[in-house]
Amino acid sequence: MRHLLKLSDLSPEELLSLLNFAKGIRRRPADYSSACAGKVLASLFFEPSTRTRLSFESAMLRMGGNVVGFADVSSSSAQKGESPEDTCRMVSIYSDIVAVRHPVAHTPEKMAAVSRIPVINAGDGANEHPTQTLADMFAIHDRFGAFGGLTVGICGDLKYGRTVHSLIAALAPFASTRFILISPPELAVPGEYLDGLDGRRLIFSPDLEKNLPELDVLYMTRIQKERFQDYAEYHRLSGRYILNKEKMRRAKKNMIVLHPLPRVDEISPDMDDDSRAWYFKQAEGAFFCRMALIMRLLGLEREI
Repeated sequence: MRHLLKLSDLSPEELLSLLNFAKGIRRRPADYSSACAGKVLASLFFEPSTRTRLSFESAMLRMGGNVVGFADVSSSSAQKGESPEDTCRMVSIYSDIVAVRHPVAHTPEKMAAVSRIPVINAGDGANEHPTQTLADMFAIHDRFGAFGGLTVGICGDLKYGRTVHSLIAALAPFASTRFILISPPELAVPGEYLDGLDGRRLIFSPDLEKNLPELDVLYMTRIQKERFQDYAEYHRLSGRYILNKEKMRRAKKNMIVLHPLPRVDEISPDMDDDSRAWYFKQAEGAFFCRMALIMRLLGLEREI
């Protein structure tokens, strides 16, 4: 039995294999319409979600499976004081695989330690979001066919942005990938997420427009209001980076713009018809990646 708790749970070879499997599903989705017949996904969302929860649930339903769980923690026994570990022990009886989002970092790991079925981390606090990163990597691979040799700019909330942390971890093994990390000093990436990366591959900058011409990929993120203890600090930092059509005149013609969504004001709507705006394609790819991941963790891939 395997879990997916962080992107480093997958080797680079396994990651590429999973992305190629997802591409195969995208080409012929009807072939997988009964792949998970008789299987049940437990969807446990202790924190609000739209895209992640719905894409997990839709992926399971599209493969002929079923879904149980909750989208609102107030409707769960957590309100009575039940621990996440005990919740996972119980849903292990009712289901075959678990997708969990929790506001406290590393909670999915604790749940996996007591689980009898595979656990997928669908986002844990400000730590990681590995299945979002599968969608990010899917989009990058779709556009460029490889990860090496790219310059990837990551802009916005790099301190609390769990999607950022997972993306850096996923791209770090590809040695020729460079990172330009664009944020105010207060929202810089914590050092623990930069292990193994040296100064030749890292540039830190507060300036988006200055670095735009160098980028092959721009990964925009919102300033996450819900992660701040001090709302005055949030309001001081929000709106710092706004990407629009005017600024994109400085960017390469073949670069792509990604965003884990939801966006607030950091990408102007006038960007949406730009051929380099890939954030909605990115969200669509997440659906196929989650189909592939569910099948692989359930050991069903070989049966198709």
